[in-house]
Amino acid sequence: MTFEQADFGDSITFDNRLLGSVGSAPHIQTGPAPSGVNGRPQLSLVPDHADYFSDGTELDEDQWQERALCAQTDPEAFFPEKGGSTREAKRICQGCEVKDACLEYALANDERFGIWGGLSERERRRLKRGII
Repeated sequence: MTFEQADFGDSITFDNRLLGSVGSAPHIQTGPAPSGVNGRPQLSLVPDHADYFSDGTELDEDQWQERALCAQTDPEAFFPEKGGSTREAKRICQGCEVKDACLEYALANDERFGIWGGLSERERRRLKRGII
């Protein structure tokens, strides 16, 4: 999956409104993306289709967690010790139909530990800063 780089301007903090549409997540504003620098629209970090399963079925608020492949595997793979390998968790995420919803949840809720949506905490932090 490829993400487009978002322009966060001079802001040091992350504005959840930049995530775009997130379906039924009531704690995040939805609607048109705010204008960025020079009137250009802000780019969403997560594709807008994250509120649907890969088969087109609409997601309920927490239903994506029930269909996540990580729910069927050892959770220790997704929360490795410092310096531990994230390879197995990321491999599982690559085949998961709710990977986008998982990543969107982690970004919106500032998850600081573990692999979410195929990205480590460091990778999610870089994504928020627009480095990835």
